[in-house]
Amino acid sequence: MHPQFKIPQSVLVVIHTPALDVLLIKRVDAGDFWQSVTGSKDAENDEFNETAVREVQEETGIVCLPGTPLAGGLCDWRLENVYEIYPQWRHRYAPEVTHNREHLFGLQVPAATPVILSPREHTDYLWLPYREAAEACFSPSNAEAILMLPRLLDQGSGP
Repeated sequence: MHPQFKIPQSVLVVIHTPALDVLLIKRVDAGDFWQSVTGSKDAENDEFNETAVREVQEETGIVCLPGTPLAGGLCDWRLENVYEIYPQWRHRYAPEVTHNREHLFGLQVPAATPVILSPREHTDYLWLPYREAAEACFSPSNAEAILMLPRLLDQGSGP
């Protein structure tokens, strides 16, 4: 794949508190588009876990690298979505690419965890109770992932 194109393999990281308040961030390039942390692999052989850790830090300033206090809060939900890439972002991918494979993670953080946005990607953030967060999401797959949060935590897919 040509290095200028994005790799159609990404992560979705639902950042939440123990009380199930969910962090949403507002995209700079899409009007009222609220979402969880998302991002593509930098290289085909990158692990999804590495991509999740990198994207969380790049987009929110929250550090969950191995060996840090929040590392234990990152949980691979072992779920994936395959979806058609929105037309307005398709130019970022190779011409033949129309779908993306998205791997889901949760990251539990303490309430009042500081957020430092990447201004080139996001303009605002908010914490909402999980049901309200799901309603605020532009992406149906993001909303669905947020709504799964209580069940996944009950099943032990969380810290």
